[in-house]
Amino acid sequence: MHRALLSAACAAALLASLPAAVAQAPAATPEAPAEAGQNRIQVVNRTGQDATAIHAVRSGRADWGSNTLPRAMPTDKSFTLRTRVEAGCRFDIRLITADGKRATLRDRDVCATPRVEVTAADLRPAPTRPAEGTPNPRAGGSSGTGFVVATDRVLTNQHVVAGCNRIFVRTADGRTLPAVPPARVDESVDLALLAVPGDPGDVVAFRSTPDVRRGEGVIAFGFPLAGLLSSDPKLTRGEMNGMNGLRNNPNHYQISAEVQPGNSGGPLLDMQGHIVGVVVSKLHAQNIAKQTGDIPQNVNFAIKGSAAQVFLRRAGIVPEVAPSSGADRSAADIGEDINRSTVFIRCEK
Repeated sequence: MHRALLSAACAAALLASLPAAVAQAPAATPEAPAEAGQNRIQVVNRTGQDATAIHAVRSGRADWGSNTLPRAMPTDKSFTLRTRVEAGCRFDIRLITADGKRATLRDRDVCATPRVEVTAADLRPAPTRPAEGTPNPRAGGSSGTGFVVATDRVLTNQHVVAGCNRIFVRTADGRTLPAVPPARVDESVDLALLAVPGDPGDVVAFRSTPDVRRGEGVIAFGFPLAGLLSSDPKLTRGEMNGMNGLRNNPNHYQISAEVQPGNSGGPLLDMQGHIVGVVVSKLHAQNIAKQTGDIPQNVNFAIKGSAAQVFLRRAGIVPEVAPSSGADRSAADIGEDINRSTVFIRCEK
């Protein structure tokens, strides 16, 4: 979670299509026009050595997809890709050279500048990779929270896994499992679905009925401030404050359950232990104070469970649902149950 709101999704009110894939096209000269309905990305190799791979994916995607380069490309040559217009204009581009060095160019506007030159100055040494399926303790990155929504499937925020080269989850029983790309993401609602083979935890059910009401008790569960606080998950209680999010975002609830960086992607539960939302962001108190002269007190947001279920169905997952009825359960009992379904997510960049 970052910026004034720790998620870019708070400004988006509608679900969007899943990211469109990049379509490969043969090498072309700068004069070659793009076909109708397509944008063109021309990658020029100015590194002084052969390029062995070129990757181009929508900015924020959690993996690099496949190599689009059919054969090694000499220096001072170019390769042209064509992308569908609906894929948008912002792309991350990576070029790998014959000696394993790589150049990573993030968030390029290929509509405004379709010609991308990669130079020797852009290259970085090949990373030292640990054994397959093993985290690299020296890798930079970030962390967040996720929870199991189907067999070997983990739901989290898109911003938790954006730009990751590799993703690992730590299960409740202490195992570390790699996520298998590609992740299914929807930037407009800030959700991502990870494939995590190896039984990451118990599947948790979403609340089906009754409708969520203002004033209901809720529980947030996750891994805030990793590296500062202890490594075990944290439980916080609060209430459902508002039925919409910032600027009337219809996909969000406002909640008083305290959340911190690292809670992103974690479950928000009702007092029967069913999912009613996905923790996503909080107001940045200092930034808001600069604008208003007042410090906001404990203003946090969660993606509605209904929006998360729509996303899951689009991704081919039928979420488990259950009614919430009867007396409230204790927070301690709910915490014990959801702990078996919640995972710590590490993103390596």
